[in-house]
This record gives sequence, structure tokens and C-alpha cells, in this order.
Amino acid sequence: MSTLSDSQQRPVVETASGAVRGVAAAAGAFAFRGIPFAAAPVGDLRFAAPQPHSGWPGIRDAAAPGPAAPQWPSRLEAVAGSRVPNWAEDNCLTLNVWTPDAAPDASRPVLLWFHGGGFTSGSGGWDWYDGARLAALGGIVVVTANYRLGPLGYLYLPEIGADNLGSRDQAAALRWVADTIAAFGGDPARITVGGQSAGAFSAMALATDPATAPLVRRVIGQSGPWGLSSPTPAEAAPTVAAYLEILGIAANSDVAKRLRELPVSRLLAANARLAAATARPGSVAPTLYPVLGGAGHPEPFRDAVARGALADKDVLLGTTENEMASFYAFNPMVRTATRAEAVRILDGLTDDAGAERYAKYEAAQPDADPAAVLTTIATDRFSSEPAAEFAALVAAQGNPAHIYRFGRRPVPDPYELGAVHCAELPFLFGTFDAFPNAPMLGTVSAADHALATAFGGALAAFVATGSPNGPGLQTWQPYHSPADVRLFDR
Repeated sequence: MSTLSDSQQRPVVETASGAVRGVAAAAGAFAFRGIPFAAAPVGDLRFAAPQPHSGWPGIRDAAAPGPAAPQWPSRLEAVAGSRVPNWAEDNCLTLNVWTPDAAPDASRPVLLWFHGGGFTSGSGGWDWYDGARLAALGGIVVVTANYRLGPLGYLYLPEIGADNLGSRDQAAALRWVADTIAAFGGDPARITVGGQSAGAFSAMALATDPATAPLVRRVIGQSGPWGLSSPTPAEAAPTVAAYLEILGIAANSDVAKRLRELPVSRLLAANARLAAATARPGSVAPTLYPVLGGAGHPEPFRDAVARGALADKDVLLGTTENEMASFYAFNPMVRTATRAEAVRILDGLTDDAGAERYAKYEAAQPDADPAAVLTTIATDRFSSEPAAEFAALVAAQGNPAHIYRFGRRPVPDPYELGAVHCAELPFLFGTFDAFPNAPMLGTVSAADHALATAFGGALAAFVATGSPNGPGLQTWQPYHSPADVRLFDR
């Protein structure tokens, strides 16, 4: 049985792999960072399913997070700010735990939260996602976890063991939480899986996959790519072949051996080349992401919901008011598009009648240029509308969802971004200081701190009870119509 030590500053927790020593964190919480939940994915474990960690002797210092998984720079640095590269293959499969107090018998609700980044970038250890303030605000245990990204996580070669490996890492993290979180004061029977963007997709996959769904009580999907269609194995095959060709690896060679011998920098560079070669104007879909029918994603989400996969789970979804500006505001092809070019971009992204939809939005925004019209259309088509459709599908199964829209705009806003993709993250975690050069944030005011308390408090209440309502919180109705969408703004 595990217990926290008597120390008030450096508590110690016993886990199955060994003891970890935490540290006092913000808002009176305690942090345990950089805890391995699986063996390092190096050597023969590169392009292999996650394996149990062998453990460590003595007490492991858990004051600092582990390295990020190997990755290319994020395409969203222009709005969220740049990060100093801190990735490494070795010891990248770690997670971080924040608990409100040193009480192992507290049995608090748990949020396991996965970062976004298009399955290509990000880290649960970044200070953007420091969970101390959220844990203290809601009286919950917060966990963030890394998972393999890009080709190391989503190159689909099941014949060598590479089968949605990033998704398998996430499942391993969930199982670690279910087995271990009681030692940190968490209740394994009240686990919410959540995440933003790719992390939202990942959370929904864990909540609907029969292999992991029994471990999940609730799910939060922030700005999830619900309109994204995952490729089948047959559809993924040409992408895999093109990637191997860039690396100079013949299909009839020992592919596993070659891939495991190459420097990780070459694997990442090849993926960047592939992304550039296959990019479509206006598309934000990643090059490599979970394959439908592969590990962790056995069926489309809508099919899973229709068969009742979420019937016993509470669901909360959300979007930002101007999601696609994160991707389009600094895209020269979009920024300089004429009306005709904007319609062509739209036609290439959807099966809808692009010209008809464009004309409708253009009439509603008579002073907007083609880039602004296209951004609004894409935000609705790929974010707001799919979220509402998803919530309606959940409600049809007798389990209504809650939906929010985050509308806080930065001040100043020289790029006319509005509330972009990722804009809600500093408010959820209360980590304004971690975004010093983020155009999406701007200057932080007292009203922004109040907004963070309201937003974080509502989501924490949902983690605790299944409802984002509670003392001091504005009433938030389950979704039945657009009038039920809860707007978070100054």
C-alpha cells in the first residue's frame, strides 16, 4: 500500500515501479513529474508497442518533467509562441501528476489530459499544461502524458509492430492511471479522459474503444477534429510507401531493421518532406495520424456512439470562435487569396458546393476579405458544426452532452486572430506566464483571471460530477440547440 511521506515540501509516493519524490507546486498543489509509464521506446522497442517499465531502485526525483517525444517544430508557434526543443527518444514515455494535497486516501476525481499538436508535436510536460492550478481550483487530480508522435507514433506498418503506436502509448498511460492513481489521492473509478485537438481525438478514442472504455467515466474534447476522416489501412498504404521511398528504404528489405537503425532526426525530416509534398491548399490534416481499424481506433466515432459506446459516460465538447485562424492567418496562400481562389480552396477541402456556401457567408460578412470569409467557413465546417452534430448524436442515445464556445479575443490583436485554436489553453490551466510571446493571448487582465476561474472551474466541476454546473458557476444547459452552447468570454 502506498502512502505520502510526512514531508510537506517533497512528498514521496510508492508505485509498482518504485518510489517517486514530488515537489510543492503552484496554488498549494503537489507535482510529481516525469514518471515513466512505459519503457523507453528505443532500440528494438522503436516502432514497437509500449512495454512495462522495469522500475528503479531507491526514490526517483519527480521534480522535473521528462523530455518530449521526438518531433518537428509546431505549425502553431506563430500564434502560441515558440518552444525550445527538448525532445529525446530515451525516457520520453512519461507522465505528470498534480494533486491538491498530500492525502493518499482522498479519493479525488481524476483528469487524464492529452496535448494537441496534430499528432506531430507537443508534450504533456510543457509548462503550458502545468496542472497545479487546475488541480487546486477543482479539488481534482490532474495527469498529463506524452505519447509518440509523427512517424514514430503513427507510421502504419503493423507487420513490424507499428500499429497506431501513439494511441497505444495513450492506452498504456490510462492503464497506469487506473492502476496507480489511488496512491496520489485519485479515485480510479472516476477517471475523465480529456484533451485538446489531437488530444481530444485521442480522449474520444479511449472512451469508445472497447479495450479501454471500461476505465473511462467521462470525456472532454476541446477543439476536436470531429470532421477528420481517419484513413483505412489501404488508404494509409500509399503514404507509408512514399515515406519509405524518401528514406531510401526498399519495400522488400528488412524495413524494421532499417527504420530502427536510422537517426531519429532523419525520420523526422522525412516526415516533414512528405508533409510538404502532399499538402493541399487550406488543409490542416496531419500527414500521419491514427488509422481506422488499427489499435485504439477500431471504428468511426459516430458508429461507436450509435452502438451506445458513450451511453454510460458524461461528455463535454468545445470549440473556439475562430479556430481556423491559427492555421490560416499566417498562410500566404490563404491571406492573399482572391474570391475565386478562396472558392477553389473550399472546393478542394469539402464535398459541399463551395461557391454556394461561400456566397452565403460572404453576404453575412460584407466587409470581410476572402481570407476572413474562408476562415469563418472552415471554422464552422470543420469545428463548430461537427461538434454540434457529435453532441446531437450523443443526445440521441439518451446521454446529452455539454458544449462550450470560447470567444475571448486577445488585446491587442494586430493580426486580427480572434479566439483561435488553442486560445483556451492558458485559461484552462491558469498558465498565462507560460505564454509570454503568444499573439493569441495578448495582455492579461483581471477579467482574464476571472475568466480562467470560470472556465477551469466549470471543466473541473464536470470532472468531479459529470456536470459543469456548481456553486459560483453560471448555469450551463445540456446541448439541445445552438442556444445551449455556453459562451466563455470576458
